Amino acid sequence: MTEQTATPAPQAKLAKPAKKEDSFPVFVIKLAIIVAIFRSFIFSPFNIPSESMLPRLQNGDYLLAAKWAYGYSAYSLPWSAPLLPEQRLLARTPERGDVVIFKQPPLNEVDYIKRVIGLPGDTVEMRAGQVFLNGQPIPKQRIEDFEIPVSPNTKCYSVQFAAKLADGRDVCRYPQYRETLPGGRTYNVLDLGPRPQDDTPPVVVPEGALFLMGDNRDNSEDSRFPAEPGRGIGLVPQDNLVGRATVMMWSTDGSAEWLKPWTWFTAARGSRIGGTF
Repeated sequence: MTEQTATPAPQAKLAKPAKKEDSFPVFVIKLAIIVAIFRSFIFSPFNIPSESMLPRLQNGDYLLAAKWAYGYSAYSLPWSAPLLPEQRLLARTPERGDVVIFKQPPLNEVDYIKRVIGLPGDTVEMRAGQVFLNGQPIPKQRIEDFEIPVSPNTKCYSVQFAAKLADGRDVCRYPQYRETLPGGRTYNVLDLGPRPQDDTPPVVVPEGALFLMGDNRDNSEDSRFPAEPGRGIGLVPQDNLVGRATVMMWSTDGSAEWLKPWTWFTAARGSRIGGTF
């Protein structure tokens, strides 16, 4: 009788521990980081709280701004966090006619939106309500009046602009013009009549700055006015640029009520959503 040695049974392979799912706080932190990166370097939402850019932008519009268009600085970050220098990285100069978001001088705290009219080296002035660029008038053609319905977000500037449509709706009706910049870029502006800001002396735009104007020429404190908190903006440093308006993502006339969900839709100005700049 032969002696047999027992063969040890094969050891079972240790199971890999299951991957532990992130806790909810970790998930929230990761999500916040992703959103911050997206808003800082790709797109960021902005809302329009005034009518200084009528007719293109209305009070209650919400748009997306391209953050990469002109480079990055501390003003690109949420709350202007001092993680980047105030001088732009990958800086690019806007084109005339661009609608830009920027930090309003002199405090550089509040986001403003205006249209680029003058670039470094340009001479800009106003004569009887017409813009002159480098001594030449920017063509200004009278077109059909601009009409906007009266709503919680819109009131007429005075009774002379108030009108009523055939169906009984109240609207504001403003004189509208089309301007054409050198190179052929066009946009519409409002001109409500003679105003003191219709005539301004020639201003030479220095290097690193921009001359910006609102499309609602008689209701916009822009580069025609000295920089003051909450008022004019003067010549805006390019380093103050935050982004370029690109697409309209939402628009409301202000009549929505939180406790009446159906008004979220009836207040929407659907024809404006999706428009590009």
